Amino acid sequence: MPSRKFADGEVVMGRWPGSVLYYEVQVTSYDDAAHLYTVKYKDGTELALKESDIRSQSSFKHRKSQSSSSSPSRRSSSRSRSRSPGRPAKGRRRSASQSREHKDDKKKTIQEASLALPVLVLFKPSENNTKRYNGEPESTEKNETSCIILEQKLKPDLEIKRVLEQYSLRSRRDDKKKEELYSEKKTLVAVKPIEKVPTKTKELEFGGRIGTSMLILLLPATVFYLLLMCKQDDPSLLNFPPLPALESLWDGRVFGLFLLWFLLQAMFYLLPIGKVVEGLPLSSGRKLQYRINGFYAFILTAAAIGVLLYFQFELHYLYDHFMQFAVSATAFSLALSIYLYVRSLKAPEEELAPSGNSGYFIYDFFIGHELNPRIGNFDLKYFCELRPGLIGWVVINLAMLLAEMKIHNLSVPSLSMILVNSFQLLYVVDALWNEEAVLTTMDITHDGFGFMLAFGDLVWVPFVYSLQAFYLVGHPTTITWPVAAAITVLNCIGYYIFRSANSQKNNFRRNPADPKLANLKFIPTATGKGLLVTGWWGFVRHPNYLGDIIMALAWSLPCGFNHILPYFYVIYFVCLLVHREARDEHHCKQKYGLAWERYCQRVPYRIFPYVY
Repeated sequence: MPSRKFADGEVVMGRWPGSVLYYEVQVTSYDDAAHLYTVKYKDGTELALKESDIRSQSSFKHRKSQSSSSSPSRRSSSRSRSRSPGRPAKGRRRSASQSREHKDDKKKTIQEASLALPVLVLFKPSENNTKRYNGEPESTEKNETSCIILEQKLKPDLEIKRVLEQYSLRSRRDDKKKEELYSEKKTLVAVKPIEKVPTKTKELEFGGRIGTSMLILLLPATVFYLLLMCKQDDPSLLNFPPLPALESLWDGRVFGLFLLWFLLQAMFYLLPIGKVVEGLPLSSGRKLQYRINGFYAFILTAAAIGVLLYFQFELHYLYDHFMQFAVSATAFSLALSIYLYVRSLKAPEEELAPSGNSGYFIYDFFIGHELNPRIGNFDLKYFCELRPGLIGWVVINLAMLLAEMKIHNLSVPSLSMILVNSFQLLYVVDALWNEEAVLTTMDITHDGFGFMLAFGDLVWVPFVYSLQAFYLVGHPTTITWPVAAAITVLNCIGYYIFRSANSQKNNFRRNPADPKLANLKFIPTATGKGLLVTGWWGFVRHPNYLGDIIMALAWSLPCGFNHILPYFYVIYFVCLLVHREARDEHHCKQKYGLAWERYCQRVPYRIFPYVY
């Protein structure tokens, strides 16, 4: 086992990932398993580097050239004396000998200068990088100091090289060949890819192994509890529902219908319709391709549902067997999670998720060990993110609307049910219409695909997000038109904040140079990305979360105030987004360093303005 070369606390020169620039860093820790050093830059950014990307500060100190003691003017004057026509022949012979010595000395100087030049090319930061680094002005860039010292040390050698080349007796053809050879070497050095080795997940979220173990049990139990409560005449928190018989929770026909639904959405996903786009670069620099056809899948699903209703299919069958559908979806998501973890054990290191590579089975199983599991071109995580669960949510709401009309003998749905269906339909259609935006979310770029996302996409979204519609079937609520109008305005406000904030962010990420975004101000970062400080993102740090919470409240208000159960969604959503915001903050602070601290000073409120 190789021993470590650099000690904790040692100040060294570390290479910035993806570039050829070296900056002064301090070693903070060393991972014996991955053989990676965790280093801290002067702006507070912490990164994991291989030993080959770290050099001691002494290696950046170069010897002064031996020929530097003799000035170019003195050498040129001696050569002019040797060529003087008034000198005797003996003097000319002595001059020729001196000239040979001088040529040898000059050759050594050129070799030393040519060796020093690539160092300058490799280690001197470009003007663009210096000005962009964390948004700091050039005069305050601390990591540039070591490179400036190198430039000052190499400047005399470069000046010598310039003068000697001016009086060189070699043919221009030789010089040209040398320049071409050096140019090729420099190009090879500049374009050499830097391998990135995924590091082990050190900071465990959700309570670590114990917390994730409990969540694997508590999340399904919470779904079943909520559905059982909605079936009761009095869904009070203190009125605990009786447990159903185990044999009543499973129905093979229901499970078959769920599989048929999943396969139908998979078939729509594979249709060669819709554009193909690239996602964000992975840690290896590779970009995956995604087909954007979620909205087409929704249209085809609506057509299929219309055909079923035309042939008198009883869609309220979903309501009658709602608990059995939830159990079937839970069993399927558990089986999918096991498959995902088993296949991730054979996945290459560069394809593992940065958040789910802890080495602990239960934690990686929950978070997701592999970042983008694919079967050929079929991306499992991307498919589950928007298709079966999100479109299924709309189908469930429609089934609840039809069940309400049948159970209560209504010719038209209630106003409350219409509002809930309309608001949530708008949300789903918006997500599918702007499907490309999901490629920049944390779910796709950071989290692996494990039990957390599999259960969340296939069970939690369709069966918990439809809780208001399910509640209204058994507990009808009457609201007036003015109240309905006020709730509609509230939902429109939330949707406007949500959509405009997400559009600003996604458009800026895709093309920061777009003339339409010229009015937006941002703080540049060391990664090359910018942090918006105007528009909605200058109002609060997560305006899209604010819009989401306002809409969640509007979805619950049509259910009245008799019970807190229909408000579970908005309560849960506030907790979810506050927790996700904390994850975002931690991730962004590590990623952007000083630039993120400046952004937090400019935008002090996280989600709720003047509150939080």
